[in-house]
Amino acid sequence: MLHAYWVVVIVHFLIQLGCYLFLKYDRTLLDFIVNVLFWPTAISIFCILLASYVDRKHPSCSFTTMSVTSTVIAWTIIHVNYDIRIMLAICLLPIYASVLFFNSKRVWFVFSLQMVGYALLLFDPAYRAYLSPFDMVSIPAFLIVATYVAQIIVTSGVEVLEDLQQSMEAKQELIVRNAIIAKQSKTDGLTNLYNQSSFKDFYEKAFEYANSGMSLHLALIDIDNFKFVNDTYGHRVGDIILEKVSLIIQESITASDIAARYGGEEFALLMLEQSFEQSYNLVEQIRQKISLMGHLELEGASITVSIGLKGYSLNLSKEKLFEEVDACLYAAKRTGKNKTVTSLISA
Repeated sequence: MLHAYWVVVIVHFLIQLGCYLFLKYDRTLLDFIVNVLFWPTAISIFCILLASYVDRKHPSCSFTTMSVTSTVIAWTIIHVNYDIRIMLAICLLPIYASVLFFNSKRVWFVFSLQMVGYALLLFDPAYRAYLSPFDMVSIPAFLIVATYVAQIIVTSGVEVLEDLQQSMEAKQELIVRNAIIAKQSKTDGLTNLYNQSSFKDFYEKAFEYANSGMSLHLALIDIDNFKFVNDTYGHRVGDIILEKVSLIIQESITASDIAARYGGEEFALLMLEQSFEQSYNLVEQIRQKISLMGHLELEGASITVSIGLKGYSLNLSKEKLFEEVDACLYAAKRTGKNKTVTSLISA
């Protein structure tokens, strides 16, 4: 708006200068320079600079100062060109500029400023003499009608904004709901780990990256004697144990690792960008944490897990890699449980 004020003042200055130079003008040179160019331009520039200062230092007062500035500019231009009847239309600019704020009180406040500007101009005998009795009445009526139209625009605009806001809120709610549904479709409801379907997608993509040179290790983790837990303490206790094991896995893995509940009491873990030793230390850390934790639900007893671990190599397909890791897991089960078995190390 401040930029627009500068444009109006500069354009008015240039038009007045052009009219004086190229058209018949009934003012002396001194009168033209002082009363047509200098004072109207100086007053307008002073108001714009003041509005700019207030906008920077006291933003809460910006609307008031900018409205006063636009009113001063409008009625200054009207006063200079009062013999051009259409020039009166410029006083509508502050009114319709206030519409941008979608506030009825502000629209009527600007209307009040236009009435004050009109009243002040009536103190000029030359301007008052130029007006007919009809003009004296029609100008206020003209401002009232214009403000009423602006008020209708504001009311309609507010309704549109409210509808738009409701639409946006509904859209945001739908986005959130879809995100929740998408997450639920990818995660296991009990453990909050990825489900088997999601894991297979990640596994396929990770295998493609491994073919490009990225390191990849796959581990399968199975809770030992879980059937005994379910049969002895009930499935509710079994669910609690699954939640606790999944929590330990989540707390232990890095941001680049992917953990999933593969099915029942079995978990799958993809470890990316890690050496074999780092991957082995990670799954061992998980195994040890689980074995050292006592559970009130099991009368203070602990549980253990068996783990199979193997890294990617060029001679392995993704199916073959999974089969070998699964074989390592069952080797751990057959040889005493609570251990990690790999293609290189047996612990």
